[in-house]
Amino acid sequence: MLHKINLENVLFLDIETVPEYPHFDDLDAEEKTLWEQKTSYQRKDEFTADEFYDRAGIWAEFGKIICISVGYFANKGDIRQFRTTSFYGEEEHLLREFKALLESHFNRPQQLLCAHNGKEFDFPYIARRMIINRVPLPFKLNLFGKKPWEIPHLDTMELWKFGDYKHYTSLRLMTKVLGIPSPKDDIDGSQVRNVFYEEGDIDRIITYCEKDVIAVAQILLRLRNEPLLEDEEMLHV
Repeated sequence: MLHKINLENVLFLDIETVPEYPHFDDLDAEEKTLWEQKTSYQRKDEFTADEFYDRAGIWAEFGKIICISVGYFANKGDIRQFRTTSFYGEEEHLLREFKALLESHFNRPQQLLCAHNGKEFDFPYIARRMIINRVPLPFKLNLFGKKPWEIPHLDTMELWKFGDYKHYTSLRLMTKVLGIPSPKDDIDGSQVRNVFYEEGDIDRIITYCEKDVIAVAQILLRLRNEPLLEDEEMLHV
């Protein structure tokens, strides 16, 4: 079934998130209490709520999106080309730009969104942040009332599970075992918060995010037993 998908109908994506505020003390009293309650199981007795706040970007209720990178195949005959681009800046603005892309270029029934662990993280996180920012959900993210086979999402981690629902495999591990150049050659997800708030280097984050998008596309190619993308086939637009 995977081989029947036209790769030009797939929008590959990845998001980068950070805590909504730079520091725990920036939260109001109620937000601090809610954060303590939300993270009590994860923290146990090892961390205070303050010490744990640098991980707030994981939760859509306490984090925000600072970059959405996308990639897509734009083939010309037998010549492959994979183009990447990114949305960044103020969160509501980047969400509206991403929504406009979906509604103008990826709104047909056969078109799919693809991410690694996207069904557990990227897709619901984007949808939640859109609702929080009062951005109407685009069709591709509005799953209310849809049957499982009607959901237009691909998840490379889910594909790798082969029905084993207990199995988690990171993007870095998958690229390693599949012989794909690792995208983690500069920073990893745990460093994004500091690069954003302490260094203010959004360009570095965009580069990192786009490399992850390329890695997701490479994984799908390997799952289809097709040749990996070469450097000359990739283009940032």
